[in-house]
Amino acid sequence: MKFLRRLVILAVALTLVSSPPAFAIGTPKLLIGQDFPDPDIVKTDSGFFAFSTSTGAVKVPYAHAPAAEGPWRVAGDALAAVPKWAKPDGGFWAPDVALLSDGTFVLYFSAAVAPGGEMCIGVATAAKAEGPYTPAGDGPLICVPGDGGDIDPQTFVDSDGSRYLLYKSDGAAVGPPAAIWSQKLRADGRTPDGPRIELLRADLASENAVVEAPSVVKTPSRYLLFYSADTFQSSGYHTGYASAPSLSGPFVKAGTPFLSTDLLGGKVDAPGGADVVDGNIHFHGWLGGGRTARGMYLLPIGFPGDVPQLG
Repeated sequence: MKFLRRLVILAVALTLVSSPPAFAIGTPKLLIGQDFPDPDIVKTDSGFFAFSTSTGAVKVPYAHAPAAEGPWRVAGDALAAVPKWAKPDGGFWAPDVALLSDGTFVLYFSAAVAPGGEMCIGVATAAKAEGPYTPAGDGPLICVPGDGGDIDPQTFVDSDGSRYLLYKSDGAAVGPPAAIWSQKLRADGRTPDGPRIELLRADLASENAVVEAPSVVKTPSRYLLFYSADTFQSSGYHTGYASAPSLSGPFVKAGTPFLSTDLLGGKVDAPGGADVVDGNIHFHGWLGGGRTARGMYLLPIGFPGDVPQLG
């Protein structure tokens, strides 16, 4: 009887060791302790650059660091001028920077269209990662009638060199819930190539009709699509992911969030806007227990068995 009791105790102990609580992954590192929402990270030969949604009078803030862990320094405004199609005071949301094969850097951003006010996706180019970026074209790159606005651009280059722009249709206020789309681009990064494809839609109660901030990682056999869900002002705002055998889908959502206030033990409030670069996941969260500024955080990430894992 004593032997059986010892076996039960040992089994329970092994279960506890092999199943640590989610917040045992370690403390997320605060990289930028001021307002720097929706961070996009770019690795270059001269270090790392990060770009964020407008803060104050700065159109597209950017920061630089010699390594992903920092130290990070917010350095200035990456966007040289407001595009002529955009509202001057409308703000520029969730920028993304990509490097083309010819060495040109391309900045994608969301801005309000000048008389109507809906958000559309524009593009600008520069010779250096930090800019200054000059708006390109006479109008937005993506501006689909009926979408209720198009925001949160994020580029992805597949292993065959094909380039795609992922983004959110902000449909929650006008009918269908928000969705995330993939639009193939030509090599210039500024010309759509073929029709867009819907990757996923806000269809879970926990998402509150919101999916946004897409970011794709390719593993040996899967495409992993990270996205934010719920309203960004809420502590329920979280990062989820879905997986698929190809970029065109079908994407199947994971059963539970990947990053959330609760899963991080309250160490970050409303983690979202995630970007995975060079073995780390960068994301934002509210600072100081309020709703006035979102800082940029980092956690290591790996993909054993094509499944994302923190730490």
